[in-house]
Amino acid sequence: LHAQRPTICVEIGSGSGCVSAFLGQVLAPHGSLIISTDVNPAATLATQQTTERSSGPAVFAQCRMRFVQALEQRLRGNIDVLVFNPPYVVTPEEEVGGTGEAAAWAGGCDGRVVVDQLLPHVSMLLAPGGTFYLVVIEENRPDEIIQLMAAQGLDGKRVIERRAGRERLSVLRFTKKQ
Repeated sequence: LHAQRPTICVEIGSGSGCVSAFLGQVLAPHGSLIISTDVNPAATLATQQTTERSSGPAVFAQCRMRFVQALEQRLRGNIDVLVFNPPYVVTPEEEVGGTGEAAAWAGGCDGRVVVDQLLPHVSMLLAPGGTFYLVVIEENRPDEIIQLMAAQGLDGKRVIERRAGRERLSVLRFTKKQ
């Protein structure tokens, strides 16, 4: 990340804001703009409170919205780092799409309903050389996601795999060609 020298970072589904705050600290010498979005108003407030306690030159902005909808035109082709820890748990379809607590985990069929809504937009949002990090579980079919993103011109691979209870979590990293 340091070598990339990101200017604009976006975390979708920020929840508590820990990832955004961590990004701000890791990228401290670069003074990045870190935009955090969430559909849950309590999560947006929690992110604001967490990032206010973060030190360093990063500038933080919290927005209550789905993905980056209100900013999509402005951010198109300009995001250097995009992070998404989506609602990936396999659930009935009717649990998907709210703005309450279930929005943090309810992923619908294969846990991919929300993920599949974002994936078609990732390539156009990323800057050349930009990176997209996505948290998935095995039920989300990570290898299939890597293939889908390759069709959009993004090189992808698993960078971390861990067991968390019954879940087998992976972080996928995708890079847009220069």
